[in-house]
Amino acid sequence: MASDPANTESNPTENKVVDLEVKDAQIIFNSVWASLVEEKGKENLRFPKEIFWLNGAPGAGKGTNTNFIMQYRDLTAPPLVVSGLLKSPEAQKMKDAGMLVGDREVIEIMLRKLLDPVYKTGAVVDGFPRTKVQVECVKLLYQKLIDLRNQFKETLYSEYFKKPHFHIVVLFIDEKESVKRQMHRGLEAQAHNEEVRESGVGELEELRPTDLDPDAALNRYRTFKEKTYDALKELREIFFYHFINAHGSLEVVRQRIDEELRYQGSLELDETTYDRISSIPVAMSISKHARQELVDRLDAYVERQEPLFTQVVELIKQDFIPIIERHAISGTAVVNTESKVLHDLDALAMLIDIFSERGYHAIVDVHREEVPDSIDPKTFKIKTRIKLIFRVRVQFKASEIRRGR
Repeated sequence: MASDPANTESNPTENKVVDLEVKDAQIIFNSVWASLVEEKGKENLRFPKEIFWLNGAPGAGKGTNTNFIMQYRDLTAPPLVVSGLLKSPEAQKMKDAGMLVGDREVIEIMLRKLLDPVYKTGAVVDGFPRTKVQVECVKLLYQKLIDLRNQFKETLYSEYFKKPHFHIVVLFIDEKESVKRQMHRGLEAQAHNEEVRESGVGELEELRPTDLDPDAALNRYRTFKEKTYDALKELREIFFYHFINAHGSLEVVRQRIDEELRYQGSLELDETTYDRISSIPVAMSISKHARQELVDRLDAYVERQEPLFTQVVELIKQDFIPIIERHAISGTAVVNTESKVLHDLDALAMLIDIFSERGYHAIVDVHREEVPDSIDPKTFKIKTRIKLIFRVRVQFKASEIRRGR
């Protein structure tokens, strides 16, 4: 007897995750915000002053580098890992299906967690925002915090509502490297868990399905690239945006993080204060190409001002080096000279550049002294002239002396 198709065909709704989620960021955020205001009151919505929104490609090393990033701001509270907050059966079912967890659920849980007093001085949020809706919600959150600051600025609550500082940190690797690292992570987790089962010592590590299947790993990366990465780029014009190349060894990546996060004055200072000082170049930007610029200047001196350049070289050899050699142990020599060669400003520039090229650090201070020059035979009035004294402080690596007992 033929079987009844109604009994043999599986119901697609039993296995398929139905996405009925609202996709309007304004509706989602306003709904969550309204519930927080009603429950806690505006005066108690005390979010961290500084939030690092950490994101990255699968396998880029977010977990590995989170603590390193936190060191820059002396943040002691544990990072807020969004994936760790979503352990509900519904959320887990969506993750296993390769879908992103519902935006409203993510946002509400995350905002409630950020209100924890342990995050008062700052927080690192790992894995958010990941969608365009979440990106819009970050913008809306920032505006709400600005509104709270303005509302409570002249009240007793003002100390709890400082100007918010948002940093977007993105660790990036390409598709090939991402799949490679995900597969490696899966193999390591399998080996570790097998050892734990055999020995009974230690704890089992989470083994993600995407870390076992190259196709799933590739799909996970492409989801990041198409949905998360493109959405994050919208925040570049609004917040401080740290794009970090996560290829290479851990040491190399951390060096890049160090360079990227070293200067954050544009978001730490009040906007008015920063605008006043922003025309002054950051120290690192001045020294970034200093070596090549030094070489170019020295070559130009020889090509265009060779006679003056030669005079400066001879002056250093005759008047400076003998004194510098006597101070080899201290590593510092101060030379005073009245050489007329240095009356030319170009000669002073050459002097500093020549010392720099040879490994010295030279600082020039020009002293002007008024000295008697002649006497007027009729009035007997003393005429004076200005004498220039060039005081040059030269520093270099000192000699180390080994001392016996």
